[in-house]
Amino acid sequence: MGSAAVEDMIEASSGVHFSGFHMDGLDSRHIKKPMMSPATENMHNQPFLIGVAGGAASGKTTVCDMIIQQLHDQRVVLVNQDSFYHKLTEEELARVHEYNFDHPDAFDTEKLLDSIDNLRHGRAVDIPKYDFKSYKLDVFPVRRVNPSDVIILEGILIFHDPRVRELMNMKIFVDTDADVRLARRITRDTVGKSRDIGAVLDQYSKFVKPAFDDFILPTKKYADIIIPRGGDNHVAIDLIVQHIRTKLGQHDLCKIYPNLYVIQSTFQIRGMHTLIRDSQTTKHDFVFYADRLIRLVVEHGLGHLPFTEKQVITPTGSVYTGVDFCKRLCGVSIIRSGESMENALRACCKGIKIGKILIHREGDNGQQLIYEKLPQDISKRHVLLLDPILGTGNSAVQAISLLIKKGVPESNIIFLNLISAPQGVHMVCKSFPRLKIVTSEIDIGLNKDFCVIPGMGEFGDRYFGTDDDDDQKVVTPMQQSC
Repeated sequence: MGSAAVEDMIEASSGVHFSGFHMDGLDSRHIKKPMMSPATENMHNQPFLIGVAGGAASGKTTVCDMIIQQLHDQRVVLVNQDSFYHKLTEEELARVHEYNFDHPDAFDTEKLLDSIDNLRHGRAVDIPKYDFKSYKLDVFPVRRVNPSDVIILEGILIFHDPRVRELMNMKIFVDTDADVRLARRITRDTVGKSRDIGAVLDQYSKFVKPAFDDFILPTKKYADIIIPRGGDNHVAIDLIVQHIRTKLGQHDLCKIYPNLYVIQSTFQIRGMHTLIRDSQTTKHDFVFYADRLIRLVVEHGLGHLPFTEKQVITPTGSVYTGVDFCKRLCGVSIIRSGESMENALRACCKGIKIGKILIHREGDNGQQLIYEKLPQDISKRHVLLLDPILGTGNSAVQAISLLIKKGVPESNIIFLNLISAPQGVHMVCKSFPRLKIVTSEIDIGLNKDFCVIPGMGEFGDRYFGTDDDDDQKVVTPMQQSC
């Protein structure tokens, strides 16, 4: 089914309209290049910036609050365009009822751009809170806003300036009937702001409605998503949150290589990574939490296998239509770290065959295949290649080349690991564009000793408890999987 047909189905079922909105990627200016050395280690991940526009009292704040509430496992901050009103002069304050707060010139757009630029580059900003009773910015203390995963920028004219629009990853227009907006505005201004209803109606007819027609409504055409009924449209909000979560869980390299999959990050996954990366974590805890992460990666990898539809009869005599697992499957571990992933694979796939590959690398002698033991019929199977760390990618490339030489179709190989360095991703994905890589995190890069940074050290030693062996053979940097 084409993307246009999918969008039509969504519009019909939810009342949310997609206008030039592609669910499968961001534009190229948001793609970061992989870090190639510790010198670039402090490069900041730019946040996902959402603009929410619409007429006054259209429900923009409600939509923003619902998005924030559902994105509870992400760092989200709301920035209101109202905070960037120009400071009124004494003359303007004396005739405040003649001042047009709905005109683009009422806002200090330069200050807004400066604040957003700081947040996008990882710097906290102090944002004032506008007092609508005194029409001043210095009545309340400023609000310290810290860098976040998601920035929601909300305001009636947030799409008016092209410089602000260009910063946004997603643009939402809340489209609510004019009568509903007027009724809400009357309630809000008379009850919440203690204004006279006559003054409210006079301001509406003189400034609010003309400004909506002249400046706000024309920006609707820039929206990626148009939400009728605002916060009452729960289906539309759910779709938006689902898309945001997908984008937050998608590393920028996934936009370059469609065969790379990073499992969606959660506090649980980040917590487990924190534990296994901590140099003070005991062997027992390292193994326990590494096994949990490995199980998640294996389950995700199995989800990329082909399946067939299957119907079964339940104990109630009902028919259940489900799927049947791929039967022609095997695992192959790259010794020795890859062996740490075998138990998770056996726990998920009863009786699965697992082959072994041992590759040695030292100095300038290159890669040398030391040992391989693979199922005889491996060419007829889908292969889950196991190695917890993807560093330079050299060992992975040799292992994959061996599998292909044994007759395994490239598209039948799924490479599973816990962390990947961008250099390894580039090498494997460029060499084998038809296989799939499934990982739980992509790290910054490699240091001068070819160790993954920040990494988790020599995985095999930490997992199997051999890092303190006095008689252990010294491992050269080129052999490390750290």
